[in-house]
Amino acid sequence: MYDDFSADYDRFVDWPARLAAELPFIERLVPQAGSLRYVLDAACGTGMHAVALARRGYRVAGTDLSPEMIARARANAAAAGVDVRWEVVGFGELSARFGTDFDAVLCLGNSLPHVLTPSALRAALVDFAACLRPGGVLLIQNLNYDRILARRERWMEPQARREGEQEWLFLRFYDFDPDGLLTFHVIRLYRSGGPWEQRVMSTRLWPLRRAELVAALEGVGFARITLWGDMQGAPFQPEESPNLVIGAWKER
Repeated sequence: MYDDFSADYDRFVDWPARLAAELPFIERLVPQAGSLRYVLDAACGTGMHAVALARRGYRVAGTDLSPEMIARARANAAAAGVDVRWEVVGFGELSARFGTDFDAVLCLGNSLPHVLTPSALRAALVDFAACLRPGGVLLIQNLNYDRILARRERWMEPQARREGEQEWLFLRFYDFDPDGLLTFHVIRLYRSGGPWEQRVMSTRLWPLRRAELVAALEGVGFARITLWGDMQGAPFQPEESPNLVIGAWKER
């Protein structure tokens, strides 16, 4: 799905607004405090969080399982004039590729629910922990599936983009599958002065609830876990919050 989505992903996301909203929160959790901080952006997509942090003086690496997303990330870094190490690698293989001295690991944009089994989730969290130095922080941003499942919220807010005569519409919705997983669909509509062209892209997700994700983090030894409801630091409210954002610290 994400190889197919890569060409339009930076049109789908309003990056100036998103980064303005989210970077202050990230920098509160990962302050530079007068020294260089080393950050790993896992499942980085087109790399815009990593690029923004590099522009602020952080040492940054970015990974994604999609080669096309990483190609876009490299182009974004080159356009911004920053040096970021990019690798095509997935959860469970990060520490072997990058080492174990990161101050922070970021897993943003509802990326972790692409892990579909308890064993794969545990492997991913063990790998995140292995990447971190003692006292380092793992920051996870998922959608709030406690609310989505309770309300059976199938459709997400549509997104639109226009560039001259070109128009894009992005529609997103879930199928609630019998095995407890979701099938997530993105419909991309595009036109340039003529009829709409349509494309449907789909992938499977595990709608991780708060309790099971916190238990999984505790099970791999994270010492302190804090929950928020968005990337501005609002309290987490299971019935209302748009996101489940988790900070988990590795023992010193």
